[in-house]
Amino acid sequence: MAANDDLWVRRYHPAPDAGHRLLCLPYAGGSASYFFPVSRALSPQVDVLAVQYPGRQDRRHEPCVESVQELADLLVDVVKPWTDRPLSLFGHSMGASVAFELALRLEDLGIVPHALFASGRRAPCAPRDEWIHRRDDQGLLAEIKRLDGTDSNLLDDEEMVRMVLPVIRSDYKAAETYRPAPDAPKLTAPVLALVGDDDPKVTVDEARRWREHTSGPFEIEVFRGGHFYLNAHASTVVDRIRTRLG
Repeated sequence: MAANDDLWVRRYHPAPDAGHRLLCLPYAGGSASYFFPVSRALSPQVDVLAVQYPGRQDRRHEPCVESVQELADLLVDVVKPWTDRPLSLFGHSMGASVAFELALRLEDLGIVPHALFASGRRAPCAPRDEWIHRRDDQGLLAEIKRLDGTDSNLLDDEEMVRMVLPVIRSDYKAAETYRPAPDAPKLTAPVLALVGDDDPKVTVDEARRWREHTSGPFEIEVFRGGHFYLNAHASTVVDRIRTRLG
């Protein structure tokens, strides 16, 4: 494995005998630890890996990466050593875009992911013109609270806000400026889109357009809830993953 694996990949519950691996990619402002409960729930049947982007937690002194494509470029060599068994990708929000770009790069190397789980994110072919990353701090905080993805008590802590806002702003820039290459091929990996029925960041129709990005099987599952429907439906989502990974 590459020397920088420990920076990028967190393996909270190693499952060396598992038949499948699942690589989890966080949302804008998120960190690998968000997927600790997923790792615990799926081990030892699935070896869960969680990605830690630069700029947060123990990588807080590293510059953030403000491009989805650059994140995928940096990840592909890190991920390759973990493809000695079937590997699936799970990305939430911005993480779904990174997972898609990473899947394209892996398939270009002849490594077809077992599945791509695209959660809480519009299909790449359904972009919106959003510029939240250009708002002032109060405007950015208002958006975060609207999505209900961060404990509001933490956002009342001035020191915490100073720490997390630059990361969130950089991630929002990556997510909002992301556009796939015009000549990007379709994946051959199966795609499962997961979406909340009241998500202000993605409609069900926008999520359904993930179908246009794969020549393989496609499914969509709609949950009650908003952008972070995952928090209320974690056990159901984990069951869906377990079933599809067999």
